[in-house]
Amino acid sequence: MPLRKYSTNLLASGVDRSRRRLLATAAGIGGLSLPSYLQMQSLAASGGSVTSGKAKSCIILFCWGGMSHLETLDLKPDAPREIRGEFTPIATAVTGIEIGEHLPKLARHTDKLAIIRSISHDDGFHGRGMYWNLTGHKPPRVANIAPMRDDWPSITAVISKFRTSPRGVPNAVRMPYPLVDNETLQAGEDGGWLGVKYDPIVLRPAGGTPYEGSSKTLGAEVLKLHDVDQDRLASRRELLSSLRMTERPSRDYESFEHFQSLTKDILGGTALQQAYNFDNESPKVRESYGTHIAGQSLLLARRMTEAGVPVVQVCCGPGDLGGGRDTWDTHGNNFNHLKNRLLPVFDHTASALLQDLADRGTLDETLVVILTDFGRTPRINANAGRDHYPNVYSIAFAGGGIRGGQVYGSSDSNAAFPLSQPCAPPDVHATIFNALGIDPKAELRDMLSRPFPISDGDVLPLC
Repeated sequence: MPLRKYSTNLLASGVDRSRRRLLATAAGIGGLSLPSYLQMQSLAASGGSVTSGKAKSCIILFCWGGMSHLETLDLKPDAPREIRGEFTPIATAVTGIEIGEHLPKLARHTDKLAIIRSISHDDGFHGRGMYWNLTGHKPPRVANIAPMRDDWPSITAVISKFRTSPRGVPNAVRMPYPLVDNETLQAGEDGGWLGVKYDPIVLRPAGGTPYEGSSKTLGAEVLKLHDVDQDRLASRRELLSSLRMTERPSRDYESFEHFQSLTKDILGGTALQQAYNFDNESPKVRESYGTHIAGQSLLLARRMTEAGVPVVQVCCGPGDLGGGRDTWDTHGNNFNHLKNRLLPVFDHTASALLQDLADRGTLDETLVVILTDFGRTPRINANAGRDHYPNVYSIAFAGGGIRGGQVYGSSDSNAAFPLSQPCAPPDVHATIFNALGIDPKAELRDMLSRPFPISDGDVLPLC
């Protein structure tokens, strides 16, 4: 079955018309609040428009390495054993929807989930599969692709372009470490041609520990958000101001200025420091997420969105990437590794996040997206594993106005190709933007001031 092809088309006109139309509309609405007007003005300046999306923030759970759809969200119990594998499907909170037996907690939350079983793209390499899913665009280079400034900006970067956080709060965060494959930092997670100003900052929860049996924790707390000597910070600011360059700064210096200013605001403020302080959480909630780095990252993600961070991306795994052991890249020993390590952590943390948001009454305004590089091969290999497979795989949405208790699309009897309602990463991105109230056809301009729509896809009918 052929895959859908997407190309990025330049837009020749229409920016000024959409800007004038939106601002004229805003000016004519009686009683429009200042924050609402400023949001509309910001979108108009970028060539976009306001949609009816409900979500105020987005939390992305990225299952790095390629989560097997055949063991999680799209089991095939009637397929031959060499395809269906060792796991069986279980009933869930929604009649007619079944998922894998090792996701019992998540099964209680399918009334909140929109499961997509017909997504596909055309690249079976980790970094390029990640690039497809996190940018919504075809990878620009072959082999492992290290970040370059002419790459397409990530979903976190684009959201931060259209959503402004409070002072002292970053516009985008990723946790608890950047994505690396074969010791190469991968493209697709930063601001690309939008510039370093839109790079999400990398943070790690202060209390997160490796999962049981892990040997190390990757990533670092980029900013130490406690015990800050404010007087010393103020004196350093004064000294820096006295040394500031008077001539026109270079682009590198402007980048330094941006991060220096962000650091100053974060260290001098309280919002992020309070988000880092888990003492205000009840022991029951903290325990529900788990004390390992995966659970603490998702708890911190929830707290950061409450502090005003528009989008947080979490690399969702037990916490030790040494030797590829704790990614979802299960070329060998697939079933034991999923059953004993990957799925218990994922089931625990993802279900805790959904329950916590629901209990707090904030699920409807928080869009939760479960993404991965690709799926795994239908046929089990000689090492009792499954290999990379982008031809069809599964993802899921929850909250943010998305209607739960539904399955969109299907794969064929062997989970090898889309059978109905095929879709691709650009459609997923259009759906995310729409849920956040961002026009999927809003425009961005690259380093040469060429206009591009933020998505080439179609909004999936999930609301």
